[in-house]
Amino acid sequence: MKAEMDGQLQGRSDNAVVLDGTKLTYGTAADVAVPTGGATTGYLNFFEYMKYLSCEYFHGILFVTLSVLFALMVPAALTKPERVKAMAGRLFKRAIDIVGATVGLILTLPLFIILPVLIKLDSPGSVFYTQVRVGENRRKRDRRFHQKSDIVERRRRDRRRENIMGKPFKVIKFRTMVQDAEKKCGPVWATRNDPRITKLGSFLRKTRLDEIPQFLNVLKGDMSLVGPRPERPAFVKELATKIENYEGRLAVKPGLTGLAQVENGYDSDIESVNRKVSLDLKYIKDWSIWTDIKILLKTVVVVITG
Repeated sequence: MKAEMDGQLQGRSDNAVVLDGTKLTYGTAADVAVPTGGATTGYLNFFEYMKYLSCEYFHGILFVTLSVLFALMVPAALTKPERVKAMAGRLFKRAIDIVGATVGLILTLPLFIILPVLIKLDSPGSVFYTQVRVGENRRKRDRRFHQKSDIVERRRRDRRRENIMGKPFKVIKFRTMVQDAEKKCGPVWATRNDPRITKLGSFLRKTRLDEIPQFLNVLKGDMSLVGPRPERPAFVKELATKIENYEGRLAVKPGLTGLAQVENGYDSDIESVNRKVSLDLKYIKDWSIWTDIKILLKTVVVVITG
């Protein structure tokens, strides 16, 4: 039978298998010649048999395994295009922050040599000044937002020791005021012709050179190159009760520069804070990479022109 089949296969395509007129029923054993590589040997070799097993079993098992892992491990948020786009934007912004801060530190390295000497000659005290500021509010909503209504709240207090509406961090700057400027008066806004500001400090604040060390905060991830100005905890708690949606500006990382900084300048009263908040919320709503680039270019103009 095998010889007859070999003869019938000649002149046909490689995929053709011809049986003789034998009537076969279910369960009947028969040898069928299978063409392999152009020669009809009648049997699969080892490599072809392994390829068959791979296609039929290994690939199928791998597909099922990966499908189950995707369904169980990938957050549902990643299946929504708007969430994926927002996450990609945050990653791209972080990449720009790291590159920009690194380049900024390299370009301003001479100032880290010159300005400390000038600050020491201008007034006694430390060269750098650190202060606690409020960063991004990472708690977008209560962590028990989806809990069942019949579950009783058992926490005696909030996990935050003090609710300042965002993550606290220490900002670093070149000192522009006299040493211990707020030792007697406490936290207050700087005003025009503030006696606490040194002569060199006035120039540094006007040109924003005092904020150069904040490149280190950007590298640490506490700040971004562009974003709302980081505020002090005492002011955040006070202003949140006086200005509508003030805490909305904490939805993103604070910035070394920002729309409010280049358009509004330093805060001096409630009116200026109102303008700052409206600009911050506008920036958050209309954010794009191009917006950050324009703000950075405006910042360069402010530094040069004062």
